[in-house]
Amino acid sequence: MSAANLPRTESNVLRGHEGAVLAARFNANGEYCLSCGKDRTIRLWNPHRGLHIKTYKSHGREVRDVHVTPDNSKLSSCGGDRQVFYWDVATGRVIRKFRGHDSEVNAVKFNEYASVVVSAGYDRSVRAWDCRSHSTEPIQIIDNFLDSVMSVCLTKTEIIAGSVDGTVRTFDIRMGREVSDNLGQPVNCISLSNDGNCVLAGCLDSTIRLLDRSAGELLQEYKGHTCKSFKMDCCLTNTDAHVTGGSEDGYIYFWDLVDAQVVSSFRAHSSVVTSVSYHPKDDCMITASVDGTIRVWKS
Repeated sequence: MSAANLPRTESNVLRGHEGAVLAARFNANGEYCLSCGKDRTIRLWNPHRGLHIKTYKSHGREVRDVHVTPDNSKLSSCGGDRQVFYWDVATGRVIRKFRGHDSEVNAVKFNEYASVVVSAGYDRSVRAWDCRSHSTEPIQIIDNFLDSVMSVCLTKTEIIAGSVDGTVRTFDIRMGREVSDNLGQPVNCISLSNDGNCVLAGCLDSTIRLLDRSAGELLQEYKGHTCKSFKMDCCLTNTDAHVTGGSEDGYIYFWDLVDAQVVSSFRAHSSVVTSVSYHPKDDCMITASVDGTIRVWKS
């Protein structure tokens, strides 16, 4: 994909959240998106038509992250009330609340079978929960982090987590092995490349780092944006040709994956960009901000 096709044209603005939007995520096929925020709600949208579909209310504090199953039937969410919520998308009913984190929960992800949800918390732990059992106890706890765990990714056999302690840790669930890569700077977001070979880590020294997963080698660093005090997303475009991320000044940046040059940057929001999510197939992305809006970008 050439830089000419990057999504830089605003096609819709999704309004409805009161206060900061903390995350916005496309669903698996990119037809819908979910958002969550300071107003304690989760919202389901059709971003391509600019339509609000449903609001999910049950959290008692801000909602920091949300993830939907591949079949769009269930969602999980987490935040300031220390619980991981498991919802039925169609009815808006909370099926289960998983309790066990001792503090705020920063991130949630389903595994590909939607049978397990994994959460990352301020209590320095990652916990896995069985969605199919009626137990509210975790089936696994990983608690050897030295500081808050901010972000989590899953592969078929691994849990990968980024922490303020400066590490990206990979846990092989079948082997019971842990590999730790120390970046030396607080990590506040991680995401996987589409080919699964690399992990992108957004750090609080205003640098995004690309790691080779097999060797743990630092492949590249991306700079130009400001990221010092907010949890902000970064990700790769769906072709893995570019890295994208937000900035505390409201800008969105695109970097060339290989040479790390800024190929595009533009003012997307009037305040901190908290979230970026790239469409799985099309030249389209959504961004969310402390300014209370979610914006849809197309090429």
